[in-house]
Amino acid sequence: MFAPDQKNDFDALLPGQSTDAGASRRTALKAALGVGYAATAMPIMAQTAVKTSAGGLKTGTTTFDVNGFKVPAFYAAPAGKTNLPVILVIQEIFGVHEYIADTARRFAKAGYFAIAPDLYARQGDATKYTEIAKLMSEVVAKVPDAQVMADLDGAVKWAGANGGNVKKTGITGFCWGGRITWLYAEQSKNVKAGVAWYGRLVGTRSALTPKHPVELVAGLKAPVLGLYGGQDGGIPLTTVNQMKDALVDAGAKGNKAAQASGFVVYPQAPHAFHADYRPSYRKEAADDGFKRALDWFRTHGVA
Repeated sequence: MFAPDQKNDFDALLPGQSTDAGASRRTALKAALGVGYAATAMPIMAQTAVKTSAGGLKTGTTTFDVNGFKVPAFYAAPAGKTNLPVILVIQEIFGVHEYIADTARRFAKAGYFAIAPDLYARQGDATKYTEIAKLMSEVVAKVPDAQVMADLDGAVKWAGANGGNVKKTGITGFCWGGRITWLYAEQSKNVKAGVAWYGRLVGTRSALTPKHPVELVAGLKAPVLGLYGGQDGGIPLTTVNQMKDALVDAGAKGNKAAQASGFVVYPQAPHAFHADYRPSYRKEAADDGFKRALDWFRTHGVA
């Protein structure tokens, strides 16, 4: 649950919100973003879940407009500071729940303006689902890549208007968000670096997901660090190697972002090894990965 200062942020009128439109939306946000763990992700390993204090931070929820839709988001930043480097924190399939909010607070503690937009908001509330199959078919499978890219642009714009320095923008994502990290690093001119945690690299094309990371390497605009598990049953190392080969090919043709990109594979780690509230959590790999992420962003100008 939110710390007391976070609760207060719900009741404060945020930039871009009107008193009438903001009231009902804030009520919905109170019941969703960053509060508790997603029902589908149960059971929760309470003993190992990382809890990051909101002390010294400005945290809360907001909405920003994208093509007439108010996209909800959780944010965290050092209190009283502006011109902060921006980190987009991209959700797992379970949406923007406590784990994602806590990850945003961790980046805020490191000096970043972290924002985690709810990228499923148009399709449904992922945190309320109790069956993964239904979550995937009724929500996740209906989310177009183009919609996500536009929402991320909106998140960057909102961050820039509220204390963030968009010239120093990074992106990191987990599972579903790992794939999105690769995609946004190819599309966006805002992003200077990305860190993708066990995101799918290959897949079947569809109208909503027309291309996958391995097909977009030649157009990368920002270097990406891939953090993957050697025991990931859903993302075989053969696909990681396929992506490595694609990066080498693109780099040989002069793509500097591809040349600078790379992977770290943790041999004994499964999928979702950073998810500290789940049995898949591997502390050593998760801690090392987060340290590498911070180093990656500093090295590539997101600091």
